[in-house]
Amino acid sequence: MARETSLSGKEVYFNENELIVSKTDLKGTLTYVNDVFCSIAGYTEIECLGQPHSMIRNANMPRSIFDLLWKTIQGGNEIFAYVVNRCKNGDHYWVLAHVTPSYSSRGSVNGYHSSRRVPDRNILNNTVIPLYKSLLAEEKKHANRKDGMQAANRLISDILSRENVKYDEYVARLAA
Repeated sequence: MARETSLSGKEVYFNENELIVSKTDLKGTLTYVNDVFCSIAGYTEIECLGQPHSMIRNANMPRSIFDLLWKTIQGGNEIFAYVVNRCKNGDHYWVLAHVTPSYSSRGSVNGYHSSRRVPDRNILNNTVIPLYKSLLAEEKKHANRKDGMQAANRLISDILSRENVKYDEYVARLAA
């Protein structure tokens, strides 16, 4: 599926009583999306299933946060993370994502499950958006995308070290 990459700059919102839910296989290919996912992202279920979850990746989302997220869930752990996603038409929306491994009846990880809810606007404006802008700026300083991501990883790691917390604890403290 070809993905339009232009961004409109327009933010869209979903109801705080709604949950965006998706499931993927181990490689991040969508295996399930709920109606709220489709409604907010602007895709039909048919357009989503079998596609990479990254189809809703927003260019303003730091790669370093996705790297942290993937390393966490591939290690068999859950994570909470603030994420800005891209709608089919180029609009964007913010979520507080809870991503967990899914297990087979034999106990092995066979995919991932993500539930997303409306994030606290004050936390976004005062902490998350400025942090993500600084991570993106660090990523863009480097000609090589991998080098940029690693530099931003060091930046977030330094922040977490100063706070003496893991990323999940950092996110939880923001809401406290």
